Amino acid sequence: MKLSKSIKVIGAVIAVAVLAAPSAVAAVSLTGAGATFPGPIIEACKAGYNKETGNTFTYGLGGSGAGRTASDKQTSLVNFSDTPHTAARDGVIHIPVVAGPIAVMYKIGNDKPLYLSPATIAGIFGGTITKWNDSKIVSDNNRSVKETIFKTDGKGQDIKDKSGKPIVLREITRKIRYTLPNKPIKVIYRSDSSGTNGNFTAALNGTAPEVWTKAGNNSFTTTFPGNINDIANLGRIVGASGSAAVTALAAKTPYSITYAESSYAKSNGLAIANVKNEAGNWQAPTSSGVSAFLGAATVSEKGIVTYSYKTTDPGAYIFGSISYALIDTKQKDAETAKAVKDLLSYLLDPKCPNSKPELEYTTITGKFREVDLALIAKITP
Repeated sequence: MKLSKSIKVIGAVIAVAVLAAPSAVAAVSLTGAGATFPGPIIEACKAGYNKETGNTFTYGLGGSGAGRTASDKQTSLVNFSDTPHTAARDGVIHIPVVAGPIAVMYKIGNDKPLYLSPATIAGIFGGTITKWNDSKIVSDNNRSVKETIFKTDGKGQDIKDKSGKPIVLREITRKIRYTLPNKPIKVIYRSDSSGTNGNFTAALNGTAPEVWTKAGNNSFTTTFPGNINDIANLGRIVGASGSAAVTALAAKTPYSITYAESSYAKSNGLAIANVKNEAGNWQAPTSSGVSAFLGAATVSEKGIVTYSYKTTDPGAYIFGSISYALIDTKQKDAETAKAVKDLLSYLLDPKCPNSKPELEYTTITGKFREVDLALIAKITP
């Protein structure tokens, strides 16, 4: 009788060990580095990825330049850059799996939204508009403005049509009046090699080339249209490295303005501007506005996105941005290849951006999703 009980106990232990073994064997610890832009959504979704797969993903925020370096040196597996890595190694592919808005954010004493045209924004960041009560800012904020409102469900999620476009609920027109402070504007820019710099300044050059006269660049000082070291700019236009740093500096600097992912504005108590698009509407940095903007963009079979800053979609938010995962198609083994594919597929799944809609990341649909899935399928052992 005692022997029988022992055998049963041993058998139960073995059964538990067998059941637990696959999870332990299958677990893969992925690492990545790079762009700060996808950081908040990666942080929001990595627990869900872990729950579904048993794998983990540790991501270091260092800017797109750090992501490209990590890819080049092969120090981590899933790296991100917000702009294409034109000098990538053979076998590295670009997969645009994250999309969202770059917000223009500021601290002037209240959270009332400003309305800013691209030319005005270019003048502010280019150093030709230096005071908050400049006539161009005053003109933008004392007028009638139109805004497209998109249809959402009860949870605040975008409702899209079969082609993936956000459905317009209505257009509203309102009269705005804003008394602006007679104070110098403190400009804060990204000082690191940043894809946010690249996309933000490319949009300025694409929408207001007469003001932002240089092509977009990951280096803000390189694309700056004037002399950033001019004595008039010293101490008034300053840099900080990374989205967290520029927004933290703006939060403690009265009358400052900067640009970053919109979620950083909320966490730092900064107000956010509506931006005028080519259709004449003034749109907030929302996931719907980015979807409308990307509807006019094209994506190649290699995953490279070309934006159309002159799109006349009335709901388009022109500072929409993609972040590319830089991935080696050849992974070291089958388990790692599957873990990487599962991670990218999870980031693409609507449940990822929908898990925290307040972050305003966009669910990628349509042609973009088709290209992404085809590229993910190329990842092999």
